[in-house]
Amino acid sequence: SVFRIDRVNQEIAEAVEPLGTKRKFWFNRDPRQRLLFKAEERGTGEDWAEKLACELCEKLGLPHVHYDLAEEERTRKPGVVCKTFTPAPLALVLGNQLLLDRDGNYPAEDGRKYKVREHTVDAVAEVIAALELPPPEFAGDLPDEISTALDVWIGYVLLDAWIANQDRHHENWGAIRDGDRLLLAPSFDHGASLARNLTDEERKDRLITRDANRQIPTFVRRARSAFYSQATDEKPLPTFDAWMAFARKSQLAASAWLERLRAVAYNEVDQLLKEVPPSRMSRICREFTQQLLNQNQRRLLEEGLHG
Repeated sequence: SVFRIDRVNQEIAEAVEPLGTKRKFWFNRDPRQRLLFKAEERGTGEDWAEKLACELCEKLGLPHVHYDLAEEERTRKPGVVCKTFTPAPLALVLGNQLLLDRDGNYPAEDGRKYKVREHTVDAVAEVIAALELPPPEFAGDLPDEISTALDVWIGYVLLDAWIANQDRHHENWGAIRDGDRLLLAPSFDHGASLARNLTDEERKDRLITRDANRQIPTFVRRARSAFYSQATDEKPLPTFDAWMAFARKSQLAASAWLERLRAVAYNEVDQLLKEVPPSRMSRICREFTQQLLNQNQRRLLEEGLHG
């Protein structure tokens, strides 16, 4: 199954990863393969959300980091595991650094990830347009029409609108530095998507309520991206509007990614959800997530180029 669970031995941890809020550690199984384990200790579903998002990237042919469900051998703590995508001598340059290189006044250093109004669609698009395509091992299944890093990026933002990923802040995307070259990094860190932190009680209520304001179609429209239209705006764009704004940068790329989304049948998504181990995802959670994905997919396909 794509949802097999990898057993990770904590004893071979070599370095604790300081980025982010979750407990993470790096370890090696052989000299060439550095792996990262991210623990899911809060019971908020980041593990299944990360893995499910990875499998949906796969269906779209989107360059992405591959995640597997995992657990620590001794404690049985759940989490996910992934291989590094920047083995030495490669290095990851995060979005905030790229934006700072473009504009010396960009607030890259003040520790904020959210509500950064300078994280605008235009600024990000300009930075991405200067990058090369992701490395070939991640970009083997791109649509024919996709020829630039910005074209690929438009696919990332389509994914965000589909999975309600509200977390593509300026430290959750970046470039791979390879000598003098800067290549768009594969999409990574989707654990804050799919409304995974709702309680089952709230999911159940939203599935059965008659109050239109609490139902899933209304709920999913509230997902907000980390991108602003203008640096003067009070609020970031909803994920759907962020997709529309980036899609305008290349209609050809936008259409190509929408066609990929159209090719993913609802029953393929249902099948994926059925394969998630019940220990990680309850029946109510599965049903809710299925509806969230169906609603977002339908909206993208119906309104996706002309809003």
